[in-house]
Amino acid sequence: MNRKAQAAETAAALKSAAKRLFATRGYLNTKITDITTEAGRAAGSFYNHFASKEELLEALLADLDAASDDEVAREEHNADFTDPAAVRFHVAVYWKVFHEHEATIRALRQASLVSEEFERKLNESVRRQITELAGHLGSVAKLPAPPGVAMAMMLAFIDGFAQTRRDDLPDEDIIEALTRFVYRGLNGFDY
Repeated sequence: MNRKAQAAETAAALKSAAKRLFATRGYLNTKITDITTEAGRAAGSFYNHFASKEELLEALLADLDAASDDEVAREEHNADFTDPAAVRFHVAVYWKVFHEHEATIRALRQASLVSEEFERKLNESVRRQITELAGHLGSVAKLPAPPGVAMAMMLAFIDGFAQTRRDDLPDEDIIEALTRFVYRGLNGFDY
């Protein structure tokens, strides 16, 4: 294996180890040496890839944003939120990405509690999502609030539910219930 491939493998191992530890210990309780031990790498190898634990978390945020973009781009979809299928698609994408990257999302929230810089970065990421999705509301006749606010409400609702998820319902049932709720909230009637 060449040096470039080895470096990529080590960086990926460090990120995977960090996510596992963030999921079990939390971001604030995880040290760099914990990450390198979990990854099976020498402590010094961390600094060949990341200057700090914060920089590693920034890389995980970039991975999260890319995964979200990739998931949306994976298939052509309808952006008209007067169509329940369009709402369902976006709810399902959010649900999937949240659960695949839950440890990163929780770590970002923890970091934002102690770092104004991370609070800003997390807020920027959320604002980008809201701005991108607000354009999907153009054909909704009577929004309950301006598009950006309505989209922020939608994302906050789905995110809040995802954080307190009950495991007694299958994902498909949860996605369907969230879709109905969001669709009614945006459009004001049932489908």
